[in-house]
Amino acid sequence: MKVKQFLNGKKPLVSFEFFPPKTNEGVATLMETIQALKELKPSFVSMTYGAGGSTRERTVSLVSAIKHKIVLEAVAHLTCVGHSQSELRGLLKELEGEGIENIVALRGDPPKGQTRFVQAPDGFRYGSELVQFIRKEFNFCVGVAGYPEKHPEAPTLEKDLEHLKTKVDAGGDFVVTQLFFDNRDYFNFVKRLRSIGVTTPVIAGIMPITDVDQIKRFTSMSGATIPPTLLAELEKVKSDKARVIEAGIRYATAQCTELLKKGAPGIHFFTLNKSQSTREIFLNLKKNGSVQ
Repeated sequence: MKVKQFLNGKKPLVSFEFFPPKTNEGVATLMETIQALKELKPSFVSMTYGAGGSTRERTVSLVSAIKHKIVLEAVAHLTCVGHSQSELRGLLKELEGEGIENIVALRGDPPKGQTRFVQAPDGFRYGSELVQFIRKEFNFCVGVAGYPEKHPEAPTLEKDLEHLKTKVDAGGDFVVTQLFFDNRDYFNFVKRLRSIGVTTPVIAGIMPITDVDQIKRFTSMSGATIPPTLLAELEKVKSDKARVIEAGIRYATAQCTELLKKGAPGIHFFTLNKSQSTREIFLNLKKNGSVQ
């Protein structure tokens, strides 16, 4: 089932994102985690893709297993990093052959140790080119990424919005945002998109906080900010892991509740391959009537 069909439904979409583990033991543990989350009935589960195709085989095998063995809709991430057009075509045919119907198309971050993105020979420089390529040759439902607080490489928010519009115009069916912690950033982002003619659904990307230093690293890399009041609360309990997790669950529950109440079409949880916080947030949302 294509993601855009979930977005056309009456109830809000809820999805979970994971990354391919490096070991077979890690893969087994991840599959158990996803199997346990199945009872929550997520709309879909997505699997990220390593720089330069470093997790290519695991990404393909995992999305296939999620779709056919666990029987949940699976979405495969795909990046331009290190791939020629023929390599991308081959990978897309592989995913198509596994029955995967949805792709999140990304330019991708530079590989570890590199400071800037380098276009592969006969590859693509921009995510919009990858979207256009997929749309021209395949029948996938295509998602693209959006940055409520601006992509770190974009000179201005207006320029970043133009880039996102280019991706949508190239064939993007839905937008998934980067993590954010101030809902005003999300709603202002959507309002700005609508003002330049982008009507595509914008799914809110949420990362439950489980570690203070970790979330600081993630926000510094992604261009997101942590509201001062939230940061102050986290710093007070930083030495107590359980209290950090509790604060993260409480904040994300309130954040998601407001987002859904005010019209966000769905929530996409960046789980970092951990299920407990995501599960508790989801159950809180179910309890307060935000999700069914």
